[in-house]
Amino acid sequence: MLNRLRALWRRPREMPLDVRDPDLVVVAEAFDLAEADSAVLARSEQWRAEEQAVLRHHLVLPAREVDRAREVLAQDGWTLVESGQGEPVPLHALRAQRLDVLSCAQERSRMAGLAQRLGGDWLGWDALQT
Repeated sequence: MLNRLRALWRRPREMPLDVRDPDLVVVAEAFDLAEADSAVLARSEQWRAEEQAVLRHHLVLPAREVDRAREVLAQDGWTLVESGQGEPVPLHALRAQRLDVLSCAQERSRMAGLAQRLGGDWLGWDALQT
């Protein structure tokens, strides 16, 4: 048992992925509301399940609600950035994590619900890896 614990402590730790890394490229994308997240990940030829990815949700929100959304999302480690100009405001919600079907589906539902509550819209998501 002690040897197993030592092995875990000695294992190199994965550095968190920087959501603003310029080397990130889209490896999977889901903008068809009828397509299941499992199908999106299954058809991706570039997504590597064993590595971290940046999950990026595309949202539009009224300008008056952007700070509120940023506050809510920050509680769970999301970064909310403006991706353009206009009203409603186009936004990206970004977080580095390991992707799987369940996490994609949960976050899709969460982002769609948040956007709806704040008078905006959720457009889709994509995943980025280096």
